[in-house]
Amino acid sequence: MIILGIESTCDETAIALVKDGKTILAQAIASSADIHAKYGGIFPELACRRHLEAILPLLHEALETAKITPDQIDAIAVAKGPGLVGALLVGMQTAKGLSLAWNKPLIGVNHVEAHLYAAMMEQETPLFPALGLVLSGGHTLLLAIESLGKYRPLGTTVDDAIGEAFDKVAILLGLPYPGGPHVERIARHGNPHRHPFRAGKVKKNPLDFSFSGIKTSVLYAIQGKNLLDTEKADIAASFQEAVFTDLAGKTALALTHTPAQALYLGGGVCNNQRLRILFAEKFPHLPLFWPPALLSLDNAAMIGGLAYHKFLEREKRSDSLDLEVLPRIPIASF
Repeated sequence: MIILGIESTCDETAIALVKDGKTILAQAIASSADIHAKYGGIFPELACRRHLEAILPLLHEALETAKITPDQIDAIAVAKGPGLVGALLVGMQTAKGLSLAWNKPLIGVNHVEAHLYAAMMEQETPLFPALGLVLSGGHTLLLAIESLGKYRPLGTTVDDAIGEAFDKVAILLGLPYPGGPHVERIARHGNPHRHPFRAGKVKKNPLDFSFSGIKTSVLYAIQGKNLLDTEKADIAASFQEAVFTDLAGKTALALTHTPAQALYLGGGVCNNQRLRILFAEKFPHLPLFWPPALLSLDNAAMIGGLAYHKFLEREKRSDSLDLEVLPRIPIASF
């Protein structure tokens, strides 16, 4: 079964063709990060314009790469949320148009769930029950996973998502957008214990995350100073170590009362090598599954891959053409 996946939740426009939920036949991605760099963050209207410009050329590119014709496609999958409403609408309306024109079923997919699925795509049989951790520019979410499609949220951010915190710290340090890779790069040369930064604690739920306070601590450490590169490296390393230690600590706490055979991680922050090393050190006996680099950032392969399972679960029934985008959308629970 071949599914065409469409992703347009934020600043990446992506098209992919995925066979049987696993095999990526083609993937085409265009980012608008270059446009947003001068603003230090996402400019929604400009993201939407880039989606409109890129989506059809990417569709043709993917079809040509896979040497697939529309009659060979079994269904159209699209990220229905969460995300920027205008950006979501570009993908949704394209998916609906293709569904009508090609007479193909339509499948709406939760973008956050797809990030978790990206870490499962290469597995023949995922290990359940498990924990899931989504770490991206828009999401920080810790979940119990009973099976594919059955989740129980354990903790989430009450303010900044972790990727957003990296971007804001990068701005404070005078680094380009998107900030995560640049903070990681200079942190390699810094002392992670130089500054006693701490992520926030949330009284109502000890598994919730809070990163706004640590961002303020970084501001105070920088304010009024003309920092040397070595000092910037120490701040970056200390910030990174503090937020990753917080992630690991709350994951360990969740494991004390939530049975798990594995930990699945998804989202762009998963590309950070210090994060991977720290989690390997903290959880030596727990299988950790990370998405491949091309599937960690927003992409359409994870949308098409997850849609395959959703489609089979509901006996190949199509979503209605009345399907709406959802800027906020809860992940399925059990």
